[in-house]
Amino acid sequence: MGLSMSETPQSPFKLNRTRIFLLAMGAVILLIAVSMMMGGLGQYQALRDAANAAKEPTVEQQGQ
Repeated sequence: MGLSMSETPQSPFKLNRTRIFLLAMGAVILLIAVSMMMGGLGQYQALRDAANAAKEPTVEQQGQ
């Protein structure tokens, strides 16, 4: 009934291919969720466009 000295019990937390795949999918879903909370890719592109536009002088600044 009991375990002999040569038999070691298998850990329930041992990583196998299925668990590694599920962990990776969870990380991808978490990354997507954080990205959407921060505004998504469309807002990121708009932010980059605004930053590039801010480098150019405006019409009022050119007139002075």
